[in-house]
Amino acid sequence: MIRVGLMGFGRIGRNLYRLAAETDDVEIAVVSDIAEPEILHYLLQRDSIHGSFEKEARFENNRLILDDGRSARMVHGASPGDVPWDGYKVDLVIDATHKFLSKEHMEAHLASGARRVIIANLPEGGIDRVVLVGINDDKVQNSDRLISAGSSTTTAMALMLKIISSRFAIERAMMTTIHAYTSDQPLQDSAGTDFRRSRSAADNIIPNTTDSPGWVEKIMPEFAGKLEGIALNVPVADGSLLDLTLHLENADVSIDDVNQAARDAAAKQPNIIGITEDPIVSSDVIGNRHSVVFDTRATMKSQGRMVKVIGWYDNGWGHAARMLNLVRAYANLNGQGGAA
Repeated sequence: MIRVGLMGFGRIGRNLYRLAAETDDVEIAVVSDIAEPEILHYLLQRDSIHGSFEKEARFENNRLILDDGRSARMVHGASPGDVPWDGYKVDLVIDATHKFLSKEHMEAHLASGARRVIIANLPEGGIDRVVLVGINDDKVQNSDRLISAGSSTTTAMALMLKIISSRFAIERAMMTTIHAYTSDQPLQDSAGTDFRRSRSAADNIIPNTTDSPGWVEKIMPEFAGKLEGIALNVPVADGSLLDLTLHLENADVSIDDVNQAARDAAAKQPNIIGITEDPIVSSDVIGNRHSVVFDTRATMKSQGRMVKVIGWYDNGWGHAARMLNLVRAYANLNGQGGAA
C-alpha cells in the first residue's frame, strides 16, 4: 500500500481521496487542512458537482475511516513545515493547496519529513521535474524530490499537440481554454488583485492568462517559440474545453486524417485520451477520468493549412486521476508497484 500525505482538502484533494478509495494500492494516510474537520468530512460526503461519496468515509476520533480499514488522520496544517510527515510514515506528500508553489515551499515539506513532494499545480521557479502523465512520465527518476503534476489544461494541450504532431508537422499553434470558474473567483463583484478576475464568476465570461503554452514548450521543446494561449473562465462549475488552432506545414491533410490520428492515439493511451463521436456538451464530461476527450465532430479545416480541433476535460477529476498515476510511477521506482 502506497501511503500518501495530503495537504489541502479542497476540490482536488477531495477528488484524490475519492479516487484513491477505489484503488487497492493507495491510502491517503494523512489529510492536512486549516478548515474544521467536521466540515471537510461533510464536503467529502456531499459534493455539489460529483454527488454523494459512494464509498462513504466515517469520521471517528479525527480520522476518515473507510469500510476496508484504510484510515486518514485529520491534522491542522496552515503551510508547508507544519506537519511532521515522517511521524506518519508516508511515502510521499501531495500539496493540493494551490498556494505553495515555490521550491522553498516544497523544501519545507522535505524538512518536515516528506520523502518526496508533488504539487498539484504548475510551479513557481525551478524544481526537479514537471511531469505531464502521457507525455513525459517515462522520464521520472528516483532522485526526483520536488515534482509538479502540471495542470489539467497543460496536460490537455500537450496531449492534443502530441496527437496531431504524431502524423502532421505543426508550424505554430494557438490555444484557448474555455474553463469552468475556479474557487478563487468571487461569485459577486469583489475587488481583487486582478481587474477582470474581480468580476462575478457566475455572471461573466472572464478573459484570463494561462501559463500552459510556456510550460508545454519547456516539456516538449520541439514546440519552442510556436505556442500562444489564453484562458476564458465561464459560468459553469465543471467541464472545460480546449480549442486548439494549428497551422500545419502540409496543406494536404483532411478532417478525416486528423480524426483518425486522434482515434489511433486514444487506442494507444485509452486511460488518458478519450474520443467522442457524439455531440456532447460540457456537463457530459463531468466525472470523466481522461485528460482530454477529442471531439471528432468539432474538427475543422480551412482551404489552406489551418486546422482547428477541440478537446473536453473535467478540469478537477481528470487531473486528480493523473496525479494517482504519477504517485504510482514514483512508487514503481521504489519497487512498490500497484494496480493501474
